[in-house]
Amino acid sequence: MGVPGPFPSFAGTPDGPVMGREEVDRALAKLAAEHEAIESSLLALQDHAGRRLLEGAELTGVTKDRWSTTEQAISLLWSYFDAYTEALTRAREVRSRHRWPTQDELAELTELLCGTAITLPSSATLGGSPLLSEELGLDRLVDRMNRWYAEALDVIVSADAIWSALPARIDMLSAELHRTRSLAHSVGVRPGEHPSGDDLEQITAELTALRAEVVSDPLAFWKPASGSSAPGGGSPDTERYDRAARALEDVRREIEAVLDVRQDAERRLMRLRDVLSRADRTLAEARQARGEVLAKIAASEVPAVSGPPTALHEQLVAAADYRRRSQWHRLSPLLESLEQRADDELLRARESLTAVTAPLAVRAELRGRLDAYKAKVARHGMAEDPFLVERYDVARRMLWSAPCDLRAAEQAVLRYQQAAAEALVPRQTGPAGQGIEGGTE
Repeated sequence: MGVPGPFPSFAGTPDGPVMGREEVDRALAKLAAEHEAIESSLLALQDHAGRRLLEGAELTGVTKDRWSTTEQAISLLWSYFDAYTEALTRAREVRSRHRWPTQDELAELTELLCGTAITLPSSATLGGSPLLSEELGLDRLVDRMNRWYAEALDVIVSADAIWSALPARIDMLSAELHRTRSLAHSVGVRPGEHPSGDDLEQITAELTALRAEVVSDPLAFWKPASGSSAPGGGSPDTERYDRAARALEDVRREIEAVLDVRQDAERRLMRLRDVLSRADRTLAEARQARGEVLAKIAASEVPAVSGPPTALHEQLVAAADYRRRSQWHRLSPLLESLEQRADDELLRARESLTAVTAPLAVRAELRGRLDAYKAKVARHGMAEDPFLVERYDVARRMLWSAPCDLRAAEQAVLRYQQAAAEALVPRQTGPAGQGIEGGTE
């Protein structure tokens, strides 16, 4: 409910020592208007929703101390208003005696309107006065009421603003927290098992404590506006709320990442199993090939072949266990490490197979080269040449015998190649001396 502004101040002391009839009438008219405004403001203050909430709340801290003082101020405001009303009533009664007041009546009215004829109860608890009662004039009375009214209104409006803003926002954040906790639980993010589960517990405790403190001590969360003296000038202090909201958002993003990990985990685990299986098969092939090379190739250095990646297989079992137990915060970094290492292991296995089978590849290349030159010689009708047949047979025996001496076999192939080239030179024909198929390949 809206509350009018401060009470209007009294008109002031007239120029002369005794007021004239017209001055008295003007002062009484102004006092009547002021009286009505003061009464409206006090009634509005009495009916303010914030005041009713403060009266019914179990307050603590700053709010409890300030409301205790404010309640006394409001009580005194009504006492002062009663004194103000009584003074106005007395002045009206004196003025109503005669249409043209006597000099004594004007003096009495001057004392009532401008003097210190109002006796008031002590305000020691508010103003520190040691007196049991004090006498004031209407002008000072209104000034004091204005000050207390502004202070009371500031407490009521500020508390009401906090209660209107923060608890509702905290409740909305708590609802979001509840949804996040349910989602977290569904993906295995629990306190003691996942850091985000612990964070959710801390956020829950913080929001519970924050709401209780806001409800019982709202003024502790009020930031007065700098340089503003208007009642209720300021804004709620939302630092703790904002910090909790940011923490919850961080947890929500982490849980979304966990969801992504869960949805992708099985596919990644299947790929890891496939990569490691291919690496195992490749290493097994390399070990078999090494035995073949040692048996078929003489005087050749064949590198050793390592065993299967036992450590990777053990970690893959651990990853599957994390997946089964929904320990996503452990699974995610382990998968990233395993994927890189598994790819490296497959590459190493392939390189090992290539290195082991290199002698066989050299032998196959020499066999192919020997057969190619034999076919070339046959196309030129020299397949039965005794010298070439002899050279061919020597090279072939070396390449198709076990163990094969690659160095000797390579020299034999080169000798056959050179002999074939020399035999084909006399058969070169064609313009500009270009051979049909002459030369050494």
